[in-house]
Amino acid sequence: MDSVIHIPAGERGIIRVFDLDMRAEQARFLREPGALAQVLGVDEINLDHVEIFPLNDLEDLGLVGYLNEGCGVPADQLAPDREHLMALSGHVLLIRSRAFDGEEVRLIPATPLTLIGTYSEYLTQRTGAPIQTDSAKLYTAPRLSPRAGRAKARRIGATLFTVIMLALLIILRVLVKWP
Repeated sequence: MDSVIHIPAGERGIIRVFDLDMRAEQARFLREPGALAQVLGVDEINLDHVEIFPLNDLEDLGLVGYLNEGCGVPADQLAPDREHLMALSGHVLLIRSRAFDGEEVRLIPATPLTLIGTYSEYLTQRTGAPIQTDSAKLYTAPRLSPRAGRAKARRIGATLFTVIMLALLIILRVLVKWP
């Protein structure tokens, strides 16, 4: 057993890169429901936030380029591991924090999985004071009584009916020369 990897509750914006020391068929099998969770020693994992692929699919971009340009990992974070990442071959596994649905998890990866690095995605800082105006509050428009709502709906329906009937009469008059 390798060391335990602790994922804190509420973690976001982290990508973990694993080297898969296995045959291509085994790496493809990890995409099946439950297979990856078993290899990582967890109950379940959201496969929508997991990538398993052969490095030769990246062609000239390479893993460093993919992490930087495709995943938004800043280049200065990748610089210390650049040589190691470029030397990898075979298949890799990328797991985003969202794969654990914000819950605290302890990963116990099986032997063919080796953690290469943990990287932070570039996250925009959303800071600012909350808007305090009345128009920004939910449900601030005046509410109509049920009777007033039905009356408004009837007026709209009657108006729409009148417009359509007038349009039909105009069309009949033009096409058929009806008096």
